[in-house]
Amino acid sequence: MDKLKLICPCLFGLESVLSGEVKRMGGENIEVTDGRVAFEGDYNMLARANLVLRTAERVLICLAQFKATTFEELFQGVKAIPLENFIGSEDEFPVKGWSLNSKLHSIPDCQKIIKKACVERLKAHYGIEWFSETGPLHQIQFSIRKDEVTIMLDTSGPGLHKRGYRQNSNAAPIKETLAAGIIDLARVKADTTVIDPFCGSGTFVIESALKATNIPSGINRRFASEKWSDEMAEIFRQERARALEFVRRDATFHGHGYDIDSACTELTRQNAKKAGISSRISVGCADIKDFVVPEGDAVVICNPPYGERLLEIQEAEKIYKTMGQVFVPKPGVRYFIISPHEDFETIFGRKADKRRKLYNGMIKCQLYMYF
Repeated sequence: MDKLKLICPCLFGLESVLSGEVKRMGGENIEVTDGRVAFEGDYNMLARANLVLRTAERVLICLAQFKATTFEELFQGVKAIPLENFIGSEDEFPVKGWSLNSKLHSIPDCQKIIKKACVERLKAHYGIEWFSETGPLHQIQFSIRKDEVTIMLDTSGPGLHKRGYRQNSNAAPIKETLAAGIIDLARVKADTTVIDPFCGSGTFVIESALKATNIPSGINRRFASEKWSDEMAEIFRQERARALEFVRRDATFHGHGYDIDSACTELTRQNAKKAGISSRISVGCADIKDFVVPEGDAVVICNPPYGERLLEIQEAEKIYKTMGQVFVPKPGVRYFIISPHEDFETIFGRKADKRRKLYNGMIKCQLYMYF
């Protein structure tokens, strides 16, 4: 089967984590650029990427890359793509995308031209004048950066951070893909104990449990490309079965989630149950001032509250100060704290051993690591 070029966008700062995942999964010819990792693989690899990659935002097939500074060049570039290899005569194929620092900067115009070129190409191939678009969704995506056009086909559907276990969340949840990246950086293994004293909806402890036991992050959801054909559905079935063979039932991992808000602890319990790992997680109500450094080795991972309004910021700073008092350095205990507060280390009272710039949505944060 032909090799496909696959592109996985990721959150800025997680490129090296994602490329490590792709390598372990068996992706070939890996290329890393800002906010994305590209690699080669077959359709099985496409299904595997959707099921097992924890830090990818989605999996896209790269259909073509070319330069275009005029609408005619854009039209001809798209029309030259063998779209009939992917899109059937009844399939739905909407177009969306973005443009940055390029001559072709009007998104609606680019959308129209790309759609028209797709229609012309498929009309010529199928010999029909009109497309009902009632079949499975084939979302076409484009990016234009410095006049370089990339045309892609989305295989995931809803973003891969939607694992299927977090139907509900608290007010300021951390994205699952970001949590997974931090957990990778924290080197959570099959025998790790993880503690989150601000568990919210449980994302850190749940993602830690999934990683420690090697349960595929996408095992409880469906993907757009599964519906493309019976052959694709069968490939996904094979890859699901394959992924489940690698689950670590012998893992001794345990996660402890605490929150001052009982609604959050209840939410964590519900989400852990949906994720199928409730036996590996303990949840309880607790104030950060009562935090006790655990006996033995442990990893503390948290996203403490941060405010947008003055009163909230003052509250958050009080919490950081308390954290500095209770998160005492101890051999075998490591702390990973993500915060957008510029003066976190000063308020916490210690400089981090290591820092890493990450983005939680559009918010620039630092991951403060204390070993």
